[in-house]
Amino acid sequence: MIVKKILLSAFVLIMTSVAIFAQIKEEEKLVQFSGIVLDGTTSELLPVPYTNILVKEKGRGTYSDFNGFFSIVVEKGDLVEFSAIGYRSVIFRIPDTLKENRYSLVQLMTQDTINLPETVVFPWPSREHFKLEFLAMDVSTEMQERALKNLANETLEKMRKDVVYDGNENADYYLRQQSRNYYHIGQTPPMNIFNPLAWKEFFDAWKAGKYKKKKEE
Repeated sequence: MIVKKILLSAFVLIMTSVAIFAQIKEEEKLVQFSGIVLDGTTSELLPVPYTNILVKEKGRGTYSDFNGFFSIVVEKGDLVEFSAIGYRSVIFRIPDTLKENRYSLVQLMTQDTINLPETVVFPWPSREHFKLEFLAMDVSTEMQERALKNLANETLEKMRKDVVYDGNENADYYLRQQSRNYYHIGQTPPMNIFNPLAWKEFFDAWKAGKYKKKKEE
């Protein structure tokens, strides 16, 4: 019985030592891979934000931040692919002869511009068909009246007031407001009462009779 306990204890000790040794060997293969991704096409070396960084055949990865910085744990000998929209993909192999558990890299990306051929889309097979259909179009009086009504200044003005701003227009309006506020920061904004151009516009409008009281119909 004592011999069995001794053999069992020795077996457990050996297996534990093997597991610890294997874990140490596995940890020795791990590398903290960090660096920055830059645009190597221009001389300014601007960062390439949100670059995809994929460890090939491992199914995991990360991406660079807005300043192009990244950091990921890899193994020695891993293949790492850098890819970003508008740039050529780059594959880098982590050296398997590293003595340290850290490795830094400055990865330069090359812009990849793809020029697509010009595409012209017509509702007819060719320009000649369009000319024939356009000349053969029967424009009735009702269609003319509808077109004049849709293009009237009152209709267009109403559409401009009813249609809401999209994202770009809202952003543009907000930036213009911020720029106007920052332009006069730290000082009193100018008043139109001291603006000679505003006075000229006022006198021109006065002479043109724009301030006359309209008669009730």
